[in-house]
Amino acid sequence: MKKSIIFLFLIFGTMVNANVRMPLLFSDGMVLQRNKPIPVWGWADANEKVEVHFNKQTKSIIADKNGKWMIKLDAEKAGGPFELIITGKNKIVIANVLVGEVWICSGQSNMEFQVFKTMNAAEEINDSNYPMIRHFGVAQDMSGTPKEDLKHGKWDVCNKENVGNFTAVGYYFAKKLYAELKIPIGIINTSWGGTCVETWTSRQAFEKSDEFKDMIANVPQVDMQAAFEVYKKSILDNINKIQGFDVSMENEDQFKDPNFQDTKWPEIKVPSLWENQQLGNIDGVVWMRKTIVLSAEQVKKEAVLYLSKVDDEDQTYVNGVLIGTNNLWDKQRIYKIPENVLKEGKNVIAVRIADYTGGGGIYGDPADLRIDFKDSNLPLEGLWKFNVVQVKISISPNTYPSLLYNAMVNPLIPYAFQGVLWYQGEANVWRANQYKKAFPLMINDWRSKWNQGNFPFYFVQLSTYNEFNGNSKVGSRWAELREAQTQTLQLPNTGMAVTTDIGNAKDIHPTNKQDVGKRLAAIALNNVYGKKMVFSGPMYKSMEIKGNQILLSFSNIGSGLSASDNSESLKGFEIAGADKVFYSAKAIIKDNKVIVSCESVLNPVAVHYGWADDDTEINLFNKEKFPASPFRTDNWETLTANEKYKVSK
Repeated sequence: MKKSIIFLFLIFGTMVNANVRMPLLFSDGMVLQRNKPIPVWGWADANEKVEVHFNKQTKSIIADKNGKWMIKLDAEKAGGPFELIITGKNKIVIANVLVGEVWICSGQSNMEFQVFKTMNAAEEINDSNYPMIRHFGVAQDMSGTPKEDLKHGKWDVCNKENVGNFTAVGYYFAKKLYAELKIPIGIINTSWGGTCVETWTSRQAFEKSDEFKDMIANVPQVDMQAAFEVYKKSILDNINKIQGFDVSMENEDQFKDPNFQDTKWPEIKVPSLWENQQLGNIDGVVWMRKTIVLSAEQVKKEAVLYLSKVDDEDQTYVNGVLIGTNNLWDKQRIYKIPENVLKEGKNVIAVRIADYTGGGGIYGDPADLRIDFKDSNLPLEGLWKFNVVQVKISISPNTYPSLLYNAMVNPLIPYAFQGVLWYQGEANVWRANQYKKAFPLMINDWRSKWNQGNFPFYFVQLSTYNEFNGNSKVGSRWAELREAQTQTLQLPNTGMAVTTDIGNAKDIHPTNKQDVGKRLAAIALNNVYGKKMVFSGPMYKSMEIKGNQILLSFSNIGSGLSASDNSESLKGFEIAGADKVFYSAKAIIKDNKVIVSCESVLNPVAVHYGWADDDTEINLFNKEKFPASPFRTDNWETLTANEKYKVSK
């Protein structure tokens, strides 16, 4: 009996090990790329014979000594649904397979941004019955070394039940492509909010780069557990250094008491996410306090506290009384202050903030941070006291290079696809100048790894966002990052969607993703699919100095330059002399050139256009209503000229 059990166990174990296994990408509802050889790969026993059947094709291969195997099916025309059948010692049937156009969508939060959050979301979701559009959502994951398969992921058919969680940019792109091509469209969404470009780039790319090879030489192959311990210590040490005392939740209830002495607490700017300030990228619990002084007249009036937005959850106290709480990170906090809570003289607002992921703190429009007294208000922006009482310790994708490439890109290789859509850059504005090398490095890295030639790589230029009040006088990191993105167009088969006109200076996540998707689709339709059309706005080409004027020439002017608001003068142009001091300039269109001048600059040498974090007002377009990309004509040193990517030790 015992021998029989052992025999059966061995047989069962052999059967389990023998099973052919496929990557998660190969699953029901998938879309395969048309008109290209189709790589199909997986795992089996060493030397096991594997057959693949698809449409009218049958191909076989012997797995290598490690059990890995890959074949390439011949190119197929668009169509389906089909079955993809893989047979070894077991049989796998993948159903409802389409052949069409496949695009990879990647980047940070504005690519991750889902359809249900976009403007007119209800209307868009109601109009989403497009079974020929499929979406594969790659589960977020990190790894210190390249992984062979994804942590999780599945193909979803586009309909009312599923589309709300699709990448919005990718979906609106796919919707436009489908309207024009009437063939299946597959989008593979591998994105993670708040991530820098370096985590999406392979270690091998850094090792071959003159810019980064010294950096990567000092980064060991990452053991995630060991990295966690190092990261935990560095985070706590940094916070203790900033605060001057330990992170502790002991007796935290006293922090809502107006009589608590917070004189030793450090200060932080409000409204602004603490990721952009000295605290950096932490999740956890932070108390923030603001002391205000009110007159006897003010405390008699009905008062409402406007706390802008809090990421993620707040418990808000005034003079020790809880007046409101909310756990929706993107909602305005508006709390009525009960009678007799406010006192003449000193009053204390105390906010306990719990941040679970991503950005943290009080953020939004400074005008939305105030106390209203009906006929007057008291602004609350400025410096607030803070105390970090708990830190949620987890490794960020930005802690080490290549973590997301290893876990969320490498497992996709060598899946056949048409091109990549990319929306990222916000996390790199602090070293925007180096992005001129880091971003092309990543693009070339992916192209090298896939070995599918210089496949199309289309990206979104950063939208307007007034993060630092940057401009030509004090410098603008956001303008510098946009410049780095523009320079990346020097790589072959790249394209850029300019979005300065559809952003939101007060929201880093503008909700108009429809036009973003359509502008990316216009590039693809022109460049890939032969639909000859204007797909870009004016791009600065050259300048000519004539006396006290500078004449600017542009490419991509379409049927002509225009002002978006039909005004006679253009906005957003500045001009400077050799002293490098920029003045707001008069700018007009003449013969499809822009003439720029200013009475304060008699001998101009340089022009800026849209050189600011917030470039909402700029209005140079072509007549096809595509905006011009911001630019500068000088090469003077910028804010981020010497900022480099570093890895904490």
